[in-house]
Amino acid sequence: MLNKKDAQDMIKEIRAISQYVRFAGVIDSKGKVVAYERRPGHEPLLSIKNTSDQFSHLAIKTRMASQFNKQLGDVQFMWEEREKVQTISFSVGKNTVWASIDKKVIRSEVLRIIDSCLPIVRKFS
Repeated sequence: MLNKKDAQDMIKEIRAISQYVRFAGVIDSKGKVVAYERRPGHEPLLSIKNTSDQFSHLAIKTRMASQFNKQLGDVQFMWEEREKVQTISFSVGKNTVWASIDKKVIRSEVLRIIDSCLPIVRKFS
């Protein structure tokens, strides 16, 4: 089980990986934020209500994906590209680590961020 201090430490390490990480947070199995850090000077792209809905959706998606772990293996990460932002997520027990990355970042940099996140996430799993 991930405690609040570990969640905060993990988020701090993830945010330090790249200047392109806009937001990093740990979301529990019910979609509630356990810990987060936002890049200074950047406003959220979502309203408070939409952020809550996004995290609830993420928690449901993570739970649903875990149903296939026995047949397909555990999810290592999920990467989503949108018009305004890219997001990556990682499962840590029943929690989800979610990070948003600037849209204009080239894919090789996103892959570098993902590759740098994986050992951090494993350390806290």
